[in-house]
Amino acid sequence: MSDLAPRPEQRLAFGRVAEQYERARPSYPAAAIDEVIAYAGLGAGERLVEVGAGTGKATRLLAGRGLGVLALEPDPSMAAILRRSTDSARVEVIETDFESWRPRDRAGLVLCAQAWHWLDQRLRWQRAAEALRPGGALAALWTFPVWEMIPLRAALDAAYAATVPKMAADFPLHPGSRAERFAGNWREEVGEGFADVRVSAHDWTQPYGAVEYAEMVSTHQDHIRLEPGRRDALLAGVREAIERDGGVIEMVFRTTVCLARRSA
Repeated sequence: MSDLAPRPEQRLAFGRVAEQYERARPSYPAAAIDEVIAYAGLGAGERLVEVGAGTGKATRLLAGRGLGVLALEPDPSMAAILRRSTDSARVEVIETDFESWRPRDRAGLVLCAQAWHWLDQRLRWQRAAEALRPGGALAALWTFPVWEMIPLRAALDAAYAATVPKMAADFPLHPGSRAERFAGNWREEVGEGFADVRVSAHDWTQPYGAVEYAEMVSTHQDHIRLEPGRRDALLAGVREAIERDGGVIEMVFRTTVCLARRSA
């Protein structure tokens, strides 16, 4: 796991920009969701548990494949959008964190998209094992930029250096970061009672205009928590860098799918 131990104000920062998060954040590639479902062996009508469901980016993809989703989300603002944006016939939303929740029955899949690193490192594997039946699957998904494949990286990095020079390049949307570091090492960290560990990657691209990119990047917790004046200066610098290069940034993303199976 990353050595960046999450604090509550980091973990729940997204609720402060919940509507913007729903509007600006990208979804997940269909191939990644299909890989998880195939690994878990789930069929239409079966139910899974989604941890840290946010506003429902992954939830809608899962429900759209005919699955029932028990969606856990601790932030009230995110949970409100989750309820509004998903089919209540397929999705049940519980406003809770994973560590406090106790399952009523065992599921064939526990999925956590873009949130496994926010969970208590001491409890997350134990809670997942408690929620899964023997042979059930645990899946963690992350989507991070592949900065070395993004030509505008240097220009964006210069904008950060000019406007927020003390902002640590610890988190994925800082162009100076090693984004994949935040996900840790799944193969080394797999918890007791889990086996059949797999890791795969799905690369994809998405273009953003200057305004759209600034809106997306400002939904990330290190940007949310900047002092407003500094954040405004940073976002202005980011927009200017993109406009100078023709007004569009072609972002290369990598969605990493991490899988393990409850063995006992």
